[in-house]
Amino acid sequence: MEKVMKKVIEFRDERGWGQYHNEKDLAISISLEANELLENFQWRDSEEAARESRQNIKEEMADVFIYLLQLADKLDIDLEEEALRKLEKNALKYPAPSPSDQ
Repeated sequence: MEKVMKKVIEFRDERGWGQYHNEKDLAISISLEANELLENFQWRDSEEAARESRQNIKEEMADVFIYLLQLADKLDIDLEEEALRKLEKNALKYPAPSPSDQ
């Protein structure tokens, strides 16, 4: 994750875009890119969308990820740590069924 974060920040800084990347605008950009991802699935079933728009789906997912990394950097949040923490919290809230429940 650190390698990707470093590349994203380098890319941004080489272009002088950091001045435009405040927390609010990064959050808006995440939402906009997520909606562009969602657009690939509009009016199609999942399999059809994945088959016909796979490349665009990958690119939109990357855009969401890149903006999310930049927001994490701006807010000094370790996304990997927070994702693991959230999974632990979710495991308590939504425990996996025991083998006898299946």
